[in-house]
Amino acid sequence: MVTRWIATVVMLATATPLAAQQGFTRFFPPEEFAARRAKIMEHIGDAVAILEGTTEMPGEMPLRQGNQFFYLTGVVEPRAFLIIDGRTRRSTLFLQKYNPARAANNYGPYLGPGDEAARTTGIESVVVRDSFSVAVAALAGAGRTIVVPFREEVQTSQSNPDPSTLARNNKNDPWDGRIGRAEAFRAHLKEAAPKSEIRDLDPLIDSLRAFKSPREIAVIREATRQAGLGIMEVMRDAKPGMYEYELEAAAAYVYKRGGAYGEAYFPLIADGPRMKYTHYYNDDGQLKDGDLVQFDWAPDYANYTSDVTRVFPANGKFTPRQAEYYTIYLRLYQSVLTSIRPHVTARSIMDSAYVKMEKIMAGYHFSDPKIRAAAQGFMDRYKPVAPGTGRGGGGSLGHSVGMEVHDVRNVTPTLEPGYIFTIEPQMTIEGGELSVRLEDMVLITETGYEVLSGFVPIEIADIEKLMKQPGLGSHAIKLPK
Repeated sequence: MVTRWIATVVMLATATPLAAQQGFTRFFPPEEFAARRAKIMEHIGDAVAILEGTTEMPGEMPLRQGNQFFYLTGVVEPRAFLIIDGRTRRSTLFLQKYNPARAANNYGPYLGPGDEAARTTGIESVVVRDSFSVAVAALAGAGRTIVVPFREEVQTSQSNPDPSTLARNNKNDPWDGRIGRAEAFRAHLKEAAPKSEIRDLDPLIDSLRAFKSPREIAVIREATRQAGLGIMEVMRDAKPGMYEYELEAAAAYVYKRGGAYGEAYFPLIADGPRMKYTHYYNDDGQLKDGDLVQFDWAPDYANYTSDVTRVFPANGKFTPRQAEYYTIYLRLYQSVLTSIRPHVTARSIMDSAYVKMEKIMAGYHFSDPKIRAAAQGFMDRYKPVAPGTGRGGGGSLGHSVGMEVHDVRNVTPTLEPGYIFTIEPQMTIEGGELSVRLEDMVLITETGYEVLSGFVPIEIADIEKLMKQPGLGSHAIKLPK
């Protein structure tokens, strides 16, 4: 009988000390993950879902679980497996045998197989990893359909499809040829269960991840709070002559003090002419007096991310021309923000924003035709689709944010409560003389929207006022050049 293997492998489980509860997230209770697994069971019917956890880190680094595995378990242990059985509506977690020497000599108490781990994680059975082959053999004998993630796992500072693209490039490189872990895992399952159909689990998990639960929203709100406070500290610290990496240090301090695991993506810090490059990351340029600075960076907090961008003058004071340029950009940007509403398509939001932009442009005083042209180009990206042509501005509203900074896509044609995304339109004068890109985190609610990053100064007067305050650099040790 297919379910008989459960009784067998439970007998193989070793007892785990009561103190060994590390390895399970402290940011979500077990019932959060149990509810997610229950939804998986509802959708897979008689099939079984099988997921492979991440490996050990390739060096002296803290372990971070892959996002799909973490989303369904909250478990942060290397080389774990999870089986979710749609027929029995039970889940089984496979962990490496508990080794007291590992705890004593290296990592401290950690999560191992046994009843205590089952209580900690809320997973019905937590058994030794060595029994995973027995479980797969039982499923193979019955020819059960197996659903498994096809994408490569995503970890810190990554977004889908970054790791999968890397794996594909490695595989197609004649001087490399490696296949990714996800592809290798599917191959092993096909060999072990030749009668089983192997299906892709990613679309189902993605559909659940697209809309955030109240607990997820709370974690993303904290990640955004840290991102905003980091940017504000950067504004206080900035002055001509500093290097872009010195600004990074101020935000890094805030993130680490806030308990962040690491970074959601590499710091995008650009002064002056480098601002036209949306993903400039060399981080070694020097701030020039009279230049604007773009700062775009956020933490990886509790396996969730944020994405906030602000622009400010290196010397704390916008020039008249910079103020003219920044102000028209900001008003057009705000026309998008104030058009957001639930239960409508992104296209309808952009259409509403375009109407507002037309009024703003008509009443704005431009002293320079280059600024007007840049603003017109910004507005044209939101131009409504012409009836019968299918042609419009071609712009997009923004991108999802969640466990990844470019998170799984919205799965509905409209924006529904629990969806979190950013808007980040850029406006650049031809040639790159001036460029501005702001970015805010937006949560769709039942009645409207909330700008999670709305506390971060964005108006010129507020930015200049903040930049008069002393920053961390005024207290920092001055390192010799």
